[in-house]
This record gives sequence, C-alpha cells and structure tokens, in this order.
Amino acid sequence: MKKPRAIILRTAGTNCDYETKAAFEMAGALADRVHINSIIRGEVKLSDFQILALPGGFSYGDDIASGKILANELKYRLGDEIRKFDFASKPIIGICNGFQVLVKMGILPGEKDYAQTATLTFNDSDKFESRWVYLKRQGAGVRGKGPKKAVNNFWIDGMPEVIRLPVAHGEGKFVTIESSALNKIEDNGQVAFRYCAPGGVKPEYPFNPNGSTNDIAGICNQRGNVFGLMPHPERFVHAWQSPSKDEADIISGDSAWGLKIFINAVKAAE
Repeated sequence: MKKPRAIILRTAGTNCDYETKAAFEMAGALADRVHINSIIRGEVKLSDFQILALPGGFSYGDDIASGKILANELKYRLGDEIRKFDFASKPIIGICNGFQVLVKMGILPGEKDYAQTATLTFNDSDKFESRWVYLKRQGAGVRGKGPKKAVNNFWIDGMPEVIRLPVAHGEGKFVTIESSALNKIEDNGQVAFRYCAPGGVKPEYPFNPNGSTNDIAGICNQRGNVFGLMPHPERFVHAWQSPSKDEADIISGDSAWGLKIFINAVKAAE
C-alpha cells in the first residue's frame, strides 16, 4: 500500500515542525516540511498531500494575537485550497499554535462559511505554562454522560480514557464568542479532550493550565477530519519521554500514546 503524504506547514516562528514530521514518519507517512510561500508561489500543491499539519511554535511572533497573522494568510491567500482539502475530508491537525490558527481561521469548530466563533486567549495565570497535563478522552466509548450525539473522531480512536501530554503556551484558554457556540460544540460531541486531574476528575489549576471553558483542551469539526489541541502529542511519541515512566503512558515497546494520534491519521488517510 502506498504511504500517504503529510505536509507539515511552516512559516516564520514555527518551531515544532521537525518533531511533527518525525511523528508522522514514525506513524507510517511520508512527511515533508513546506514553507507557506512555496504553496503561495505554486511550487508545491496542497492537493498532492493526504494529511495537513499545522505545528506548534510562535508564527510571526504571535503579533496581534497568537496564530492570527498565519490564520489570515491561509484564509485569504490559500482559502480555496484549504477549503477543498477540508471538504474532501482529508485529515487536518493543528497543534498548539496550529490549533490557534485553525480556530482563528474558522475551520474549527467548523461553520460552513468559516466564521470565527471561538478563540484561544491568554492563560488565566497570565504567564507561559510549560508542564505535563492529564487529558480525559471524550466521545463515543467513554464512560459517563456523553453528548447528544457523537462525532466520528478517528483521531482519538483506541485511546484510553485518560492520557498525559505536555503543554507549552501562553494563550491556550479556549473560549467561545457566544454561549450558543459553546452549546453547539458540546451538543455535537465535538470535544475530543478535556483537561482533568489524576484519575480523570474535575481539574483545578494547574491541572487545567489555562482556564479553558469547560476544561476544553482539544476539539474537532462535525465531520471529524479536522482536529485541534493545545497539548503536544508530537513531544510524547517515545516511552522514554515520559516524566515518570508510568506504564499507563505506553502503548507498547517504545511507543507512547501521543504517537497514536498520528497513527490514526495515517490509517484514515490510507
């Protein structure tokens, strides 16, 4: 079977592109780091790829607001290509700064006209948070009261109820512009991960590191192909990266649960 191709989009200030490329290659994809200008100039075609990743970092120095300049550049200079990629149901992931970009583009939560209905803003602590967090998986197959309906979110298939991943951000607080937008996300089952305390219980700071509404750490669109999260799965793909060598962090052998997200994307693209 031909390996799917993943494009790791980068620009000035991107700094997690190498780790994201390595994670996709470990998961079985052919991955390329591509500067946004190469696509704008027509040197590289987005349509030649099956997976799109917006990695972490500080694109354009997070001027104006985190991810805002890159979001506008993608929306207004590559909007048609991005829309075709999205509506072909190809996997799209935004990690940390990439999540901020997807939300400020309006791809997430995912209205038809890409209207922005949410944002990621300054942490309640008013400082940069770099720490390990616990995440509680949401959606179908999770014990407890679920959403009114469940999105087919292949990104988190086969993952345990609680995992750990590292965060590193200053603007990670997820909020919606209106309460109706938050209700829609919740009712549609679009929440993929929530911050939690050990054991999966309701968190307080620092277990919710930024004060996100409803402890939201990651969401997907209604079709499940677009996924954004503040924690960094690409920074926890090897067992030896665990802060405590907890067996619950490990899939098998040398692989950690962060890698599973990339494996799921490659399977979906195949």
